[in-house]
Amino acid sequence: MLKSLVDAFKVPELRNKILFTLAILALYRLGAFIPVPGIPMSEFAQAYESASGAAGGAAMTLIDVFSGGALSNFSVFALGIMPYITASIIMQLMQGVIPAVGRWAKEGDAGRRKITQATRWLTLALGFINAVGYLFLFQSPSYGVVLPEPKLLTSAIVVFTLVAGTACIMWMGELITQRGVGNGMSLIIFTSIVSRVPSAIFQSATSQADAGTGLAVTLLILAVVAIAIPAIIFVERAQRRIPVSYAKRMQGRKMVGGQSTYIPLKVNAAGVIPIIFASCLIYFPAQIAVMFNVQWLSRFADAISYGPVSWIINFILIVFFAYFYTSMVFNPEELSDNLRKNGGFVPGVRPGSATIQYIKDVINRITLPGACFIALIAVVPSILFSFTNNQLIQAFGGTSILIMIGVALDTMSKIESQLKMYNYDGFFK
Repeated sequence: MLKSLVDAFKVPELRNKILFTLAILALYRLGAFIPVPGIPMSEFAQAYESASGAAGGAAMTLIDVFSGGALSNFSVFALGIMPYITASIIMQLMQGVIPAVGRWAKEGDAGRRKITQATRWLTLALGFINAVGYLFLFQSPSYGVVLPEPKLLTSAIVVFTLVAGTACIMWMGELITQRGVGNGMSLIIFTSIVSRVPSAIFQSATSQADAGTGLAVTLLILAVVAIAIPAIIFVERAQRRIPVSYAKRMQGRKMVGGQSTYIPLKVNAAGVIPIIFASCLIYFPAQIAVMFNVQWLSRFADAISYGPVSWIINFILIVFFAYFYTSMVFNPEELSDNLRKNGGFVPGVRPGSATIQYIKDVINRITLPGACFIALIAVVPSILFSFTNNQLIQAFGGTSILIMIGVALDTMSKIESQLKMYNYDGFFK
């Protein structure tokens, strides 16, 4: 791997992309520590610490993790990437509900540009709603943060700064995607999660009265994580290969075809998207509860944010979204039609409707174990955290570790494809 990294920096184009990506991520981390003007930070820090166990505290913790601690610092990036994620979820769902948006998804680059533009505007709208909600929350009796005079002007500055921070994060993510390496939004989430790991390790090691016990528990958790990582990578890269044969045919004066290949179908085609979608839905009531201080909604949010009910709902939602997202990624009808146009067929399966049904059956069968696996990875750490209250388990929770591994593998695959263009060995040999 070290040799591959050295080779990556030997390619000027790839080196510039990697350095550009690192520079943008460093700028993002810098923004997580720049406070919003007009907020009394010492008063806010005390209020945030005392209210962290209130209704919706789990939601606030999740949002703080995805923002890389920017929310607890109430920095210009306090809203984090969550407005963009929520906007992306809404646009994904709208493709199957609104015919016009569904047509955009099938129009190629022009349609994708329309969806991207709509996602941007929706992100800003959600960012504005979240900013106003946080402003009301931090001035509610739960927090009691008093803004300096004139309050109206200070409130406007706070809301404008938070929305501008959201727009800046979205812009940086798109810059990384276009001019850097990997998916920009995923790398921003990856950076936010990784930034919390060192402090979580320190807190875990020093949380016990006996220093030796704290260190032993920390080492045990790290050992379990080290064992779990290869299993997660194995499932992430696992494939079901459907054999495909091409009939011989004359093309001009040449005989082409007669080859055999395969269609690779990933066991976990949806990646970490189902976990992110499920987490957003689970914690959405809690987020609304903490923003607007609605008592009945707070009790409902408490019921589904943690405990056995939350674990069951989370498991079901992850499996559901795994099937939902996989059905959006793979189109058996289009795949079968492309095979027919190119003279390909699945051995032992008739072309047409039989091939479509065969591909659907295969996708449904391989999605179930992949969905159950990522659901268990996401839920089991939450169960352990409820019994131990160890911050390291929360930092290395199923959602976090799956996102980190998924983004790392995706980024390494993109770097590897660039290396192979220049005849270098990649990471996966």
